[in-house]
Amino acid sequence: MDNRTDVLVVGGGATGTGIARDLALRGVDVTLAERGGLSAGTSGRSHGLLHSGARYAEADEPEARACLEESRTLTEIAGACVRETDGLFVQLSEDDPDYFEAKHEACAEVGIETEVLDGETVRAEIPDLSDDVERAMRVPDGVVFPSRLVAANAADAREHGAEILTHAPVTDMRREDGRIAEVELGGEVDGTIEPTYVVNAAGPYASSIAETVGATVELRPTRGVMVSVDYDRLEPVLNRCRDPNDGDIVVPHDDEVVLGTTSVPVDDPEEYERADWEIERSVEECAKMLPAVADAAHLRTWWGVRPLYEPEEAALGARGISRGFHLLEHGEEGVDNLATIVGGKLTTYRKMAEATADLVCEQLGVDADCETATRRLPGADDPERLDALVAEFDGQGPTDEDVVGR
Repeated sequence: MDNRTDVLVVGGGATGTGIARDLALRGVDVTLAERGGLSAGTSGRSHGLLHSGARYAEADEPEARACLEESRTLTEIAGACVRETDGLFVQLSEDDPDYFEAKHEACAEVGIETEVLDGETVRAEIPDLSDDVERAMRVPDGVVFPSRLVAANAADAREHGAEILTHAPVTDMRREDGRIAEVELGGEVDGTIEPTYVVNAAGPYASSIAETVGATVELRPTRGVMVSVDYDRLEPVLNRCRDPNDGDIVVPHDDEVVLGTTSVPVDDPEEYERADWEIERSVEECAKMLPAVADAAHLRTWWGVRPLYEPEEAALGARGISRGFHLLEHGEEGVDNLATIVGGKLTTYRKMAEATADLVCEQLGVDADCETATRRLPGADDPERLDALVAEFDGQGPTDEDVVGR
């Protein structure tokens, strides 16, 4: 292994591999280091919803537009990494009809295509839907399979010269004259990297990575539970049309649906409580939309930790609806060659990666444009190849393990 690299990307989730891919396509020498297998963190432990932007339309118009644009882009470039299902925002009798109207109007402003269906019509489409559903709004939501998506990004980065190191946790970083001079990697690598620039894309671990060189990343990590149950009769994503709360999303897979989720602050992204009440509440609330899931067999349960940016969360309140990303430079803290990317969501990972790659290229004096929005991911038309890449990178997460490798 050559221990010199232009850019070291720390973190092998969607954002990290997306950054590595973007930079490699621009001709930058990139090394990516992931503490476990790829997508071992937040990306591979999500509910797998490909957002149309409707969830954010009335609360954060710019983020809704970003979701809409990026979901369309992923549909074009990602092939079998995503699935077009559509989605429904359903209003129950106990839900505020004004919220439904506000979301409908906001979707129109953003440019999200919608169709309003009365309860009788939508139950004809989904017979198991609750009798308590008064109306629903169809939106272009979908499903993303993060293990495949992350592996495909890593593969494309590697095909264009990047080095992808799994099971290579950062154990230390040495700063010299206001710059990171060396990064020590443990695990299967057990070596030292000398980067020109470092990108911290470590998700909920971003704070601890930054702290090794005296930099600060203010995070408010929160955990959320996902419960996969045996149910094969749902095509569209179901979203509860109300202020965000526990148990308001049902995501369809082939023979299962994923119910979620909760939002509980945690101090440590690795050691945290996994509470039974979260499972029970998520199932109970999702069953208000789709009663059959209340008695369906539980197949898998997992938690993920979101790397939310503390200043934004404090401004939004206890459970903010925005999921914008934040790109932080650390020059004022005495680390000129370090940037951290936090926040965001799986749907907008490519946009996050593009913004980060733009910054890095500016710092390195590289004049090259982003190509990731139009270049199709490798294996996009070949699920078997994608699943082989997932296995090669040890990238299987719980979100899509029922689909990958079938």
